[in-house]
Amino acid sequence: MGYTKQAIKGISWIAALRTSTRIVAIVRTALLARILTPSQFGIFGIASLVLAFFEVLTETGINVFLVQQKKDVKEYINSAWFISISRGIFLSVIIVLLAPFIADFFNSKDSYSLLLLIALVPLIKGFINPAIITFQKELKFQNEFWIRFILFLIESSLVVILASVTKNVSSFVWGLIVGAVIEVVLSFVFIKPLPKIKFELASIKVIIGKGKWLTALSIFSYIAREGDNAVVGKILGTSSLGLYQVAYKLSTLPLSEITDVLNKVVFPLYVKISDDYKRLFRAFFKISLINCFTAIILGTIIFIYAKEIILILVGDRWINAAPVVRILTVYGSLRAIFGTFSPLFLAVGRQDYVASMTFLRVVGLGITIVPFVMTYGIMGAGYAAIFSIIIELPVILYYAKKIYKERVT
Repeated sequence: MGYTKQAIKGISWIAALRTSTRIVAIVRTALLARILTPSQFGIFGIASLVLAFFEVLTETGINVFLVQQKKDVKEYINSAWFISISRGIFLSVIIVLLAPFIADFFNSKDSYSLLLLIALVPLIKGFINPAIITFQKELKFQNEFWIRFILFLIESSLVVILASVTKNVSSFVWGLIVGAVIEVVLSFVFIKPLPKIKFELASIKVIIGKGKWLTALSIFSYIAREGDNAVVGKILGTSSLGLYQVAYKLSTLPLSEITDVLNKVVFPLYVKISDDYKRLFRAFFKISLINCFTAIILGTIIFIYAKEIILILVGDRWINAAPVVRILTVYGSLRAIFGTFSPLFLAVGRQDYVASMTFLRVVGLGITIVPFVMTYGIMGAGYAAIFSIIIELPVILYYAKKIYKERVT
């Protein structure tokens, strides 16, 4: 059975979703950058950093596991929901308990109340119907488009309205909370089967056992993605963190969107054709070439017109971010080009490959981030990010060659 038409249709829907949500995100950032200060962006950066950190520490790999199953996922829905709810409760409690210590660590008293508020987000999201992953598994990306876009539009609109009225950084979190509540409701109204809270030990063991490498991958990915933010916030303060995060979004989001769109579609597609390795690699090579060409063109545009992009989107008080935007554009281009290997490895069940190559990126970042930031400021964080990608590349290519030789030749 051919999947070319489904792949094209899926890429179109996910591209539409990414494009529309990123346009909304850019407009939201542009508006909020004129309402809130870099320091307030930095305070929310700390809260979101903490939430993401604990989410990855407890990542179970449920979504990837359900997509990898070639049979009906109904067998695992109840157990997946039980794990998700338990995880959400645990995350909320741990964030509340550690909030004062986290605020002290970052020397940011204002982040304490925001941490208490953001603890509600994982608690609510834990109740989302895990069967929502069937949209991706069954390549029904048009359904995912409408749910995700409506959620993001509501969340973004609420954040901007609250920020314009209150001038308070808590607007960010209230947007997340309302978005999470609506997602829970939609997941039960429009998605089947409906889960029940049942403790099914055998299924829980299977899910957790399969997800151990994905847990490690999530932890490594988080450190590789957020380690620079943590160091910048700790060493240079919230204002520099806010500046760096805006630069990161302006430079890497357009590039990462390319990879994210492709990976979202090709992962379930790769799973469906994973028994035919020659077909699998033909599809992979085609996707990789398209991704590489697009990333180079877009990265070059952002690199050349960094100042103009900043002035148009967020205003002249953020102009000091221009050099960082250029540096992070190089990082984002490399990450986009080589990011297409992960769904290939996952499709053939090699979660350990993805985890180990990401671990190397963490090592590269860990070696360089502190001395580079202390020497070059926020630009040093960009240099460290580039180094972390470079050190990962030989391992990615080695694993790809190994799989090709073992299963195709």
